[in-house]
Formats: sequence, C-alpha cells, structure tokens
Amino acid sequence: MPPHMLERVAEVTDDPALADSARRSLALSSVQREARLAFSATPPAPSEDFVPDRTVYDAENEETLPGEKARGEGEPATGDKIVDQAYDWLGVTFDFFEAAYRRNSIDGAGLPLISTVHYGRAYENAFWDGEQMVYGDGDGTLFLAFTGPLDVTGHELVHGVTQYTADLVYRDQSGALNESVSDVFGSCVKQWHLGQTADQADWLIGQGLLAEGVNGVALRSLKEPGTAYDDPRLGKDPQPGHMDDYVDTTSDNGGVHINSGIPNRAFYLAAAAIGGNSWEKAGRIWYATLTGGEISSTVDFAGFAAATVSASTRLYGGDAAETRAVREAWSGVGVPL
Repeated sequence: MPPHMLERVAEVTDDPALADSARRSLALSSVQREARLAFSATPPAPSEDFVPDRTVYDAENEETLPGEKARGEGEPATGDKIVDQAYDWLGVTFDFFEAAYRRNSIDGAGLPLISTVHYGRAYENAFWDGEQMVYGDGDGTLFLAFTGPLDVTGHELVHGVTQYTADLVYRDQSGALNESVSDVFGSCVKQWHLGQTADQADWLIGQGLLAEGVNGVALRSLKEPGTAYDDPRLGKDPQPGHMDDYVDTTSDNGGVHINSGIPNRAFYLAAAAIGGNSWEKAGRIWYATLTGGEISSTVDFAGFAAATVSASTRLYGGDAAETRAVREAWSGVGVPL
C-alpha cells in the first residue's frame, strides 16, 4: 500500500473516522516497515521437500502478533472468509513458485508460511514483516479487506523472496526495484492461478481492493502506470512509466512506491513482446536476475536492466527474440543499457 494514498486521505477527507484510520494505518505501516528492514535473513540451504506448512492466526482487531490460531495446514475451512482466503492464497503462492521455478517456499527451503488476519482496527494495509504476512480488514469505505486480491498476497510474500536473495536495499532505485519485483511476481502468481497469457491479463495490482464508489480499478497498473485510480479522496495515481517522468523525492524512501512504475512497465513490455505465459520466459529472466547473485543490493535501474539482458542471454542466447524483447523493453521506458 503506497503511503501517498493514505497521506492524501488523512489530509483531504472530511470524515473523521476515515482520517483517523488513515493516520493509524500510516503509523503502524511505518513501524512494521522499519522492523522488516532491520530483519536479517541468512539464506538456508535449498530443499526439494515441497510440502507447504501454513498457519493462519486471528489478531481479533488487536495489534499483537501473531494472534490466536485460526487454521493450520490441512485443517478444514473455518467459515471466516478472511481466514480462508489468507490460507488459500498462501497455498497458491507456494504452488506457483514450486511449479514455475522449483523454489520451495519463500526461502527456498520450505519456510513455514504464517499469516495474521483481522489486524488492527480498520487497518488499511497488508505487509510482510520479515517473518510472516499480516492483513488489515480495510475501512470498508475506501478499501476492502486486503486478503481479497491474490496479487496482494503474492506481492508481499515476494518481499520475503527478495529478502532471501538479492536483498535489495529499500531506498531510491534499488527500493523501487524491490517494490517492482513484488509487483511483477504478484502479477505472475495471479496470471498463473487464472491460466491467463500475457495478452489476457489485466496487469493490475490490487484489483478488487477499492470499495464501491472509489474512482479507480486497483492500486497500480504494470501495463499503464499512472492510470490505476483518480479519486478526490485518494488523489491521482502518480506512477511514471518512463524515465522522463522519474520522480525525485525524499518521501517514501525516495519514491519506492512511485518510481517502481518504470521497471514495472519494462517487465510488461518484455512479457507482452515475448508472448505466451508471462512467468515462463519473462518471469524466468527476472527470477534468474533476482536469484543469480550478480546484482548488488543497491543496484540501480540501469544495472538491473543490464543484468536481465545478461540473464536472458544465458537462458536463451544473445540474439534470441527473448533477449531482444528485454532490451527493447528497457529502451521503451528510457533506461539505458
């Protein structure tokens, strides 16, 4: 959840309850984000024992983690839609990484997947805290429950994958890449689950999260950054899709949720040009870049772009259509190679 959306709500709404929810969500998110950044994860030895281990807890609208156990691995549905969505989406994301990249959970070694739902009171976010997933229920007026969109779960869990691989520093361009990688694979998880090819997908993150009456379709669009919403209470989606519109700011750790639109669109352009299923070739190139150990934790857009070309060359050849598509995608968003 980009902080600029909640900042806008807190500033312009004439509804005291919405303003309070936005301010509390911002404060909680800031604390949790700092905790995640301080979390140190050492990649364990990979394991091929692909057995999911899911547990969902209920915070019962408190702010204590993990909360009361609500559902464990293999247990039947609880009847609480929020609990059961969180459980299902953990499983889909686990299955995606196994099927697409032979990755065993978030850390590659079968890390147990833990989620807490009903976190806080009208909490307007979801996050990965370095060890587990946490979901708010939303305020019901602007934002619905954050367990709803599969790609939100995928996005946050991929912060964990990044943590255990490239460990991209959460500031400036490396931070925007950290956010973008989560959007890329969050979208791939959803497309895989729905059986959609690149040309069939909506390329939206958070579709279905905005409540009725909000003028918008999602939180972000990889296909057309800057078009996901335009609402008096939320403002207009500020994401650029080209380096010509790069936003220099000290807010949001150097605009990590804003400038991620540029590498997001690069991935969309590559996947669309390659065609077929986005996770099979474009996704494999990005995954090889993230996990290959060749990029630094402070890599910028140009360095990441060069690494994707290198990864594609290793996978498909320097003159292959896939590699040309990757080169042209970065050129299309103004990132030099």
